[in-house]
Amino acid sequence: MSNGMASGSRKTNNAAEIDRLALAFAKEPESKVFIPLAEEYGKAGMWDEAAGVLEDGLRTYPGFITAMVALGRAYEQINQPVKAKAILEEAIKLSPDNLRAHRTLAKLYAEQGTNNAAIRSCNVILDLHPQDQEALSLRAGLEASRGQVAEDDRIRVEEKRTSTRIHEDGHGEHMESTVTSATVAQANETDNGSLSVAPPRFTATQESRTVAKSSVVKQLEQWLSSIQARRRDPQGSSALTSKTSS
Repeated sequence: MSNGMASGSRKTNNAAEIDRLALAFAKEPESKVFIPLAEEYGKAGMWDEAAGVLEDGLRTYPGFITAMVALGRAYEQINQPVKAKAILEEAIKLSPDNLRAHRTLAKLYAEQGTNNAAIRSCNVILDLHPQDQEALSLRAGLEASRGQVAEDDRIRVEEKRTSTRIHEDGHGEHMESTVTSATVAQANETDNGSLSVAPPRFTATQESRTVAKSSVVKQLEQWLSSIQARRRDPQGSSALTSKTSS
């Protein structure tokens, strides 16, 4: 029998089973036959129909874990992730180790970028089935992605720190220029006879940054002191100059 004929045979059998179960469900709408009917709809790719019968069944059997998990799967297939996640999270509250629920949730979480939650669902599966290849593969990919995110965050933090240091260093150089200019101006005024010039005033922040540049300021202050000494004792300064010359 060719693959095409086998496929057609399965579809025929599936359609016949759907008809049989749908008729049984119509006759006994309060029976649990909606579960196998939903499964057959799923096999046929009829996920909207599967979701419909499962919603009907859960009205009769609220809290029925098997139906809740199956409905979450159906919602995922018809691209309703919010509904799927809501009912599956409710299901694992009632049955924390439900593998089918965690398998679908892990995919939903991964698609939404909530990697930690996806990894937790994978871990539940792997605790019971350590060699589950689907869960192992998904978890490995999620952990690699999480590691890359952490590395990207580290790089961003380092770039921010570097930018801050560059900004502060540039501001410090500006302060050094300001302090040097003010001190030179004071020295010039002192040499011209103004002996009581008030020192430049800075804020606490500026003063703390100026300390780091104090070596330049100290040299200028020493030069200023020598000028003031010459102004107070010009003869002594001349004598010292003559003695030095001789």
